[in-house]
Amino acid sequence: MADSYYRSLGDGRFEATLHSQGAWNDHEQHMAPASGLLAHCLEQFQPRPDLRMARISYEILGLIPLDTVEVVTRMVRPGKTIELLETEMNANGRTAIRARAWRLATSDTAVIAATGDEPLPGPDQAVPHDAVAEWPGGYIQSIEVRRLPGHSPGHGRVWLRTPHPLVEGVTSTDMVRLIGLMDTANGIATRVPPGPGSWAFPNVDLQVHLHRQPTGEWLGLETNVTFGSDGIGLTSSVLHDLDGPFGRTEQILTLRKLA
Repeated sequence: MADSYYRSLGDGRFEATLHSQGAWNDHEQHMAPASGLLAHCLEQFQPRPDLRMARISYEILGLIPLDTVEVVTRMVRPGKTIELLETEMNANGRTAIRARAWRLATSDTAVIAATGDEPLPGPDQAVPHDAVAEWPGGYIQSIEVRRLPGHSPGHGRVWLRTPHPLVEGVTSTDMVRLIGLMDTANGIATRVPPGPGSWAFPNVDLQVHLHRQPTGEWLGLETNVTFGSDGIGLTSSVLHDLDGPFGRTEQILTLRKLA
């Protein structure tokens, strides 16, 4: 098995490896590494050291094939202090994911920096969790999961990391590495067990807001899952690194009864 999630083929083309395999279907990619790859391409596009990505909005337009994909990135709104970028992952003649990212100018605001979110206990206070027992797929097998006390259906706190590089031969930034784990949030505190005879609850988007630049290899997720009464749900997470909270994610869900 390849060590990385993707191999670069040049000219914006990437080959997905088995580490990218999704949990709902064995012939699709998991959104977590796919979103990491798009974040990597956004970060590499016309980089500006005085700006950083503060929000990425991913729209999942259909099944993401476990195959060779092409990523195309462009500038939507250039600016001196604010830029809007767009990137697409294309495969088999269609667009599987479209993402837009705001890059904002940075400045020293340490004197007023504050958050109302409490830090998570560290991964050294969490216990190993066998996510493979609940979820199939190469991506789930590729990550380390540690669970903090207080888990219940629809609410959970975990730490995640992966030993595998996102792209073969490329050292990703901490931000890209952690974004490549964030979509896991929808599976860490399930309200109902996934699989035949139960329910499917895939997300159709991933909204990432970063009020601080994250660092390190560990991603902490403090997640709450809501199921509505008309077939729609929501997974909301506070994002943590070892220095504390650094952002939030939201994922809207389509709820479907399985035979």
